[in-house]
Amino acid sequence: MTAMKQTLKVRACGAALFFACVLAAYTFQTTPPPELTIEKVHDDLYMIVGDGGNVAVYITNEGLILVDDKYDQDHAQIMARIRSVTTQPVRYILSTHYHADHSGGNTQFTKEAEIISTRNAHDGIVKHLQSNAPDNMVPARVTFTDETSLFLGGKEVRARYFGRAHTNGDAFVYFPAHRLVHSGDTFASAPTATPLIDYPGGASLIEWTGTLDAVMKAWDFDQVIPGHGPLSNKAGMKAYRDRVEVLRSKAQSLVRSGKSQADLAKFMETEYKWAPDSLFQKWSVPGMMTELK
Repeated sequence: MTAMKQTLKVRACGAALFFACVLAAYTFQTTPPPELTIEKVHDDLYMIVGDGGNVAVYITNEGLILVDDKYDQDHAQIMARIRSVTTQPVRYILSTHYHADHSGGNTQFTKEAEIISTRNAHDGIVKHLQSNAPDNMVPARVTFTDETSLFLGGKEVRARYFGRAHTNGDAFVYFPAHRLVHSGDTFASAPTATPLIDYPGGASLIEWTGTLDAVMKAWDFDQVIPGHGPLSNKAGMKAYRDRVEVLRSKAQSLVRSGKSQADLAKFMETEYKWAPDSLFQKWSVPGMMTELK
């Protein structure tokens, strides 16, 4: 990557469960949101789970750094869970990507915090690439193309773009003091989780494994907060990476043998439980036919 670094220094589920999470991520919800829970990872680092992507909460004596903010409708619950562990204000939010279950909360949080994302994640919201996303989604005001760092209350958090995977703007977030990474949706920790390849958002199945390899090589970490699912570790990420590679190999063999899109869709339904009307089928299969030729 050749883009200039930008540094901000500041004072101040099993397969069925995984699919349910993903489906919720791409459907504008009008019903009351499910109950959120907060889990302690370290004394100053928590994880908020439920109703969309996992949120990381990093506590400093000058305020909070969050990773992702779920849906707009989750704001009150997120703040209630945060207030159960700290009175510090939310100062910064690092967005892993543009999907509504990870960045939908920007609508509320932009009133109280600075939101930071990759430039491509910003553009994904501006261009309204995600079908069924609410029209009032708010993009980050600060963007980066390669990597950036936040320094708050004597603590450091790094965000970096390693390449295409789930979208063309996936940011990984690193907490060096805890040797922990938030992966966004490039990794889901359910044992049988498979990748949702957002081709309309610039995703790449072929590049996905290389992106994960680059993360595991570049940063010294053990724990991983995945985009969906329980707290995991580097070994869990490696196992997921290997499953993605097997999926790519099988699908590419079908495509290169001359099978039709209908054949590939049926294979993914049978082999990986991708339901016929799912977003896995609608978003991923057509793009796989093109990319895997």
